[in-house]
Amino acid sequence: MDILTNHFKRALRAGQPQIGLWAGLASAYTSEICAGAGFDWLLIDGEHAPNTLQTTLAQLQSVAAYPVAPVVRPSWNDPVQIKQILDTGAQTLLVPMVQSAEEAAAAVAAVRYPPAGIRGVGSALARSSRWNRIPDYLERANDEMCVLVQIETPRGIDALDEILAVDGVDGAFIGPADLSASMGYLGKPEHPEVTQVIDAAIARIVKSGKAAGILHSGVPQARHYLSLGATFVAVGVDAVLLARAAEKLAGEFKNVKAVDAANGPY
Repeated sequence: MDILTNHFKRALRAGQPQIGLWAGLASAYTSEICAGAGFDWLLIDGEHAPNTLQTTLAQLQSVAAYPVAPVVRPSWNDPVQIKQILDTGAQTLLVPMVQSAEEAAAAVAAVRYPPAGIRGVGSALARSSRWNRIPDYLERANDEMCVLVQIETPRGIDALDEILAVDGVDGAFIGPADLSASMGYLGKPEHPEVTQVIDAAIARIVKSGKAAGILHSGVPQARHYLSLGATFVAVGVDAVLLARAAEKLAGEFKNVKAVDAANGPY
């Protein structure tokens, strides 16, 4: 079985929209539940969720049996952390807070073996190569890596064209929450000035030939970004889905408790 080919990367290059879900519960059990729900990709979040290298590994293992592409977000654009994540078997990374072409190039170098990059060679110890059971892993690995960079600040927006021109950057993801905050609209990602910048950025990414991505849990807004040409769009967050569904269910019975209290004991 070919487990090395990065089908998610190929789908993005072909312009095929990929619908994803954010996995922030840091649980192999809940990630497996989500993996079988029908999404094209699942984001294992190491930046804002309490994931460790071990919980990331467990989730990569738990979703491997399902037709969903795991994407891992490291906590930072750190080559040491990226090296460890890759060795656990991740092939697609969403690198946060990239603000320049130099930072984008550093992310690309971190996922590639020399001489194309600086990734350390430890395949005999690594799940990524299935402990050297994939005979051509070292020769093929570089080409199967997918680097997605997050644009989350005005500085990143200003440098977007240069970032997109970096060889090895497969796509750019707009982070509405951080972008709105850095623009002076904390907690207001739907502010007209923010949405205008986002729409323009997506247009620039699409024009460059690279993949454009974003996270938005509102169905109309997510469809809007897809209509602009975005090809990797996350449409929800597991923790938020659970929180809102739990609140809704509890709310269904608040009136029942009030009626029971009014009636007194039976």
